[in-house]
Amino acid sequence: MNNEEHKKRIQELTEILNKLNYEYYTLDKPSVSDSEYDRLMQELLRLESMFPEYAYPNSPTKRVGGKINESFNKITHELPMLSLSNVFTENDILNFDNRIRKENINPKYVCELKIDGLSVSLKYKHGELFYAATRGDGVVGEEITDNVKTIRTIPLKLDRDIDIEVRGEIYVSKKTLEELNKERVKEGLEPFKNARNLASGSIRQLDSRIAAKRKLDAFIYHLPNPLDYGINTHYEALEFMKELGFVTNSNNRLVDGVDGILNYIAEKTNERSSLPYDIDGVVIKLNSILDQMRLGSTVKYPKWATAYKFPPEEVVTKLKDIIFTVGRTGQVTPNAILEPVSVMGSTISKATLHNEDYVKEKDIRVGDYVVIIKAGDVIPRVESVKYERRSGEEIPFQMTDTCPICSSKLVKKDSSYYCVNPKCDAKHIESLIHFVSKGAMDINGFGERIVEDMYNLGFVRSIPDFYHLEKYKNEIMLLEGYGEKSVLNLLNEIEESKNNSLERLLFALGIRHVGFKTATIIARKFVTIDALMEATFDDLNSIPDIGEIIAKSVVEFFRDENNIKLIHELKDLGLNMNYLGKVLENEKIKDKSFVITGTLNIKRDELKDMIITNGGKVIESVSRKTDYLVLGENPGSKYDKARLLNIPILNEEEILDMLNANN
Repeated sequence: MNNEEHKKRIQELTEILNKLNYEYYTLDKPSVSDSEYDRLMQELLRLESMFPEYAYPNSPTKRVGGKINESFNKITHELPMLSLSNVFTENDILNFDNRIRKENINPKYVCELKIDGLSVSLKYKHGELFYAATRGDGVVGEEITDNVKTIRTIPLKLDRDIDIEVRGEIYVSKKTLEELNKERVKEGLEPFKNARNLASGSIRQLDSRIAAKRKLDAFIYHLPNPLDYGINTHYEALEFMKELGFVTNSNNRLVDGVDGILNYIAEKTNERSSLPYDIDGVVIKLNSILDQMRLGSTVKYPKWATAYKFPPEEVVTKLKDIIFTVGRTGQVTPNAILEPVSVMGSTISKATLHNEDYVKEKDIRVGDYVVIIKAGDVIPRVESVKYERRSGEEIPFQMTDTCPICSSKLVKKDSSYYCVNPKCDAKHIESLIHFVSKGAMDINGFGERIVEDMYNLGFVRSIPDFYHLEKYKNEIMLLEGYGEKSVLNLLNEIEESKNNSLERLLFALGIRHVGFKTATIIARKFVTIDALMEATFDDLNSIPDIGEIIAKSVVEFFRDENNIKLIHELKDLGLNMNYLGKVLENEKIKDKSFVITGTLNIKRDELKDMIITNGGKVIESVSRKTDYLVLGENPGSKYDKARLLNIPILNEEEILDMLNANN
């Protein structure tokens, strides 16, 4: 066989195997046996290894992975990948429908299962996969093309010479999760917690061979620009994408009005446990594309779609013990040790009990049968007690008065107890874990175990030590599980973190009562850490959404000599101490006071943050000094008072338009 014949055979095998993949993974109608498929694949692999110059970009051999990326490139989405607003009740769905009908629209909806996975954008040029990207922040995502090529339900080449972008969800089936976890247990590894975490972690592997082994799947559910292809409804778009060779979900359904939506939800709620993949709700989309365009979007959500979220899953199990843990601020928290139970795909053996008051109010005792609740990523909690199942042998709760780690006497502040020993190891380790965590300094590569290892080895004993790890590079490389490349990547991440904006640093420092949202509000107000360190209690207390407790905590933090020394050390190490975001001054919002009442489509905290970002303030009660009332569904007495005082009233769309006026 000469070279030209080898080239022709490679082309032939590529076309045959791609056709067989389509039959097997998309149509679920295989036309050959597994052994025949394997024989053809082995022949193609052998020929491509001998004549790599003849291999095609859409070769099915790309599905096995093999390329190792140093990092993920950034991809700016041509159209933003918006999130969906959430609804939780039948009344919420009625309100969603009513808002659409107010625009003189007689709606038909498409109902889809909300797959619990990872969103992806796929871009094709001339029918060939050009790139794949994650949602990211909705505007900029990470390129994951090599890993996506390993997903057999995503075509590498379409039957048509077409430029197109489609969007969908990458997921892992329940069966695959079970099989992979069996293998991991055999190998002495920790099982994956749930299918969504597995999908998300797999698609972000730098080595695409790892992604290939995870047997990822994908459903395609959105065509961003349907009118360009002469398509006028969302349901037609789903059918069009299916014709191109994409896998769409067979449960998609076109329905009439609210009754159709509710019937679909009821049906899929009953079928949820029998589905081969995890779902956490139902997506509801207006079918007409022109009506979608009329309604438009807020800064974050399309107004023509929403997601009904299933109620949090509840299970009953036995509370075996109550133990105490120490957090980064020294707060000592009671935690329930449970008979292991599966909740939303995760095996739960521990749940938070919050504080002494929470336990005593619910009269939670060791030996009780308790209801555990978990919603999405929320930490499992003990929701209630099955009092009727008590035997009389249950042990009443008793709050500890000493630190479980260093045995120091605890001090009660408000409703919580704190270890105030500055040398307590648990406090140090938790504060270090928090400093590098996502949302704080977000230094990739530092899990809890790695931070504990670094602490126990003496490499990281304080926050500045993270920025001196370079001197231990050779010692770290000798440790099990730490290769040269992983250590170099970790050091690069540490160096990059110096460029974070001020709000991340403030949150990372672990100031009591200061979460990320509060840190952002403070950073926007003071812009530099020097200005913040000089701020008085009154300066902070006057900021909307801060209040006396937070103001006092921040002032106390920056009056502590140890904390002042830490800030100066971090400055000397080159960490950014300035707010890098936009300090907006929207003239329509600046210095105006807003009261919000009723149920809104957007989360209330998000709306508050947007108003504050634009220079306004949010207050709780209506008075003659109120500039605007923002009105949602089912308002309370604030609406009546605002009308009595002739306060201007804005609906959700009007306030969002006002907020966007200068953007």
